[in-house]
Amino acid sequence: MLGISKRLLKKAGLGIVLLLMIAGGFIAHEWYAEKPFYSNNFANRTFLKYVLRSPEQLTSMRILERFGMNAHNAEWDDCTIAASDNEFEFFENSVNSMNLYGDDELTESELVSKKVAIELLGDLDNDKKFRFHNYPINQISGMHIWIPRFLDNSHQISTNEDAEHYISRLSTLDVRFEQCMEGILVREEMGIIPPTFVIDKSVANMQTFIDQPAEENILYVSFDKKLKAATTIDAAAANKFLTLAKLEIENTIYPTWRSYIEYFTLLREKSTTDAGVWKFPDGEAFYDYTISKRTTSKLTAKEIHQIGLEEVNRIKDEILTIFEAEGYDLSKGYLTLIKDLSEEERFHYPDSDDVRTQILAEYRKIINEIETEQNQYFNVLPKASVEVKRIPKFSEKTAPSAYYSGPSVDGSRPGTFFVNLNDINKFTKFGMRTLAYHEAIPGHHFQIALQNELNDIPFFRTQVGFTAYSEGWALYAERLAYEQGFHKDPYDNIGRLQAEMMRAVRLVVDTGIHSKRWTREKAIEYMQNNTGMSLSSVVVEIERYIVWPGQALAYKVGMMEILRLRQMAKTKLGEKFDIREFHDVVLLGGSMPLHVLSEQVSKYIANRK
Repeated sequence: MLGISKRLLKKAGLGIVLLLMIAGGFIAHEWYAEKPFYSNNFANRTFLKYVLRSPEQLTSMRILERFGMNAHNAEWDDCTIAASDNEFEFFENSVNSMNLYGDDELTESELVSKKVAIELLGDLDNDKKFRFHNYPINQISGMHIWIPRFLDNSHQISTNEDAEHYISRLSTLDVRFEQCMEGILVREEMGIIPPTFVIDKSVANMQTFIDQPAEENILYVSFDKKLKAATTIDAAAANKFLTLAKLEIENTIYPTWRSYIEYFTLLREKSTTDAGVWKFPDGEAFYDYTISKRTTSKLTAKEIHQIGLEEVNRIKDEILTIFEAEGYDLSKGYLTLIKDLSEEERFHYPDSDDVRTQILAEYRKIINEIETEQNQYFNVLPKASVEVKRIPKFSEKTAPSAYYSGPSVDGSRPGTFFVNLNDINKFTKFGMRTLAYHEAIPGHHFQIALQNELNDIPFFRTQVGFTAYSEGWALYAERLAYEQGFHKDPYDNIGRLQAEMMRAVRLVVDTGIHSKRWTREKAIEYMQNNTGMSLSSVVVEIERYIVWPGQALAYKVGMMEILRLRQMAKTKLGEKFDIREFHDVVLLGGSMPLHVLSEQVSKYIANRK
């Protein structure tokens, strides 16, 4: 028996070697060949090669740490123009290779992956033509805001090495900013200069960031908090790291911010108050391209503007109907009614730090309440949890009312719903539910966390996103929560409709600013007259649309398409329609262009019938 076993082991050993050789050859082919055997392997390979070029993406995703690879956490992305040129070459080669796969040789899943990949890789001619048609430093985004957020939210500290990587990043941040300045100077030569008010607020934001002592800066405070929570870092080492961080903040970070303040203060002399991208070289063509990219649709600026006007009127009528049912005097007019309601004391919190803590707790309560009921509407629920946090103080003044940050791939970081508590008089109690449903459950958290956890689609599709899909889902989620009965009284429903009104108004003002050449002031007036929002809130919104052209169109366009597809499924399937199955179709394929989502729903209907 022993002799037979040895012979068998020898044969098995040879077989294992042969299998490893074959597997190694296959893996090498799939990684290096112009056309791998499987298109999904090519798409995953392309995505992975792209991500491996970005230390910042790797830190956010945390896909290498499980293999003991973490050197990237000490580095920044290469933001030089040369690096951008290399990236375009990479994209062009990727598109050419993807097109080697004929549609007829792909499975249904592979064909969806191909369409998603091609859309992601983009309209490369226009991508390249318009790559400088933006403002890399503005009042709500850009390195001066994003990098502190990134280090606070994504750079995890568990070991001494993690802390060393953090210090390394602080010490080389000036290089990252120098690289970005290359593109800013090109934009200046092209005449792509932010409006005066954007420069003023960006400079004010940067000044606020450096006006505080290093020990009070978020880069220090966040680091200190993480060091204290890290059980493997002793007090002596933590103190050493904090001393180094303080020195880097004072000697590297603050001088870097000051150099940008000086540059933009001088650039202000060349700026104007013109708000729209029509002022850019080929500005009209750029906006058309932006609409297509943001909405993944063929809608024109003119069509979107008209849809917005119609939706504003519809939503206004629904709100007035509620006011009438609640006994309000409609002769006062819509705007007076909505403003008066927003100013009623019963719908506001007093302004104090204790109350801010109470507000965060209330948001957690709202989320916990709706989370327990989602089995009735979804077959699959995300495993990742969602936290509620305050937006960092340094960026609150120009930040939106809220935003969401997704969980890491390895599950070590939960999803996070960030709330702006700078001025708590800006928001009302009757608007809180809708905001929580949009950012957390069943909105962004459900969609992004579920996508992150998918196993039966190529990995790249679990990590990419399309604005119209993701924001369309989040706005649809507001409506879904209402249909589930979670808006407890008519005022909660007014809050929902007011939020939808804002998204409808966006269709009008975004196209108004960038296509019809509206001034900033005209857009502010239109939004105030139709939302009843405070002037300060409206200004933040309008100035957001000015620096992010087309982005705000995606919400309503995406929501309307999901509702259209749901109604189509209901009509064609009748009693066979199941809301949970519909949500499976929408969510379990990952983020995709709206036209691909439409194809998927049509196939679901045909198969279900």
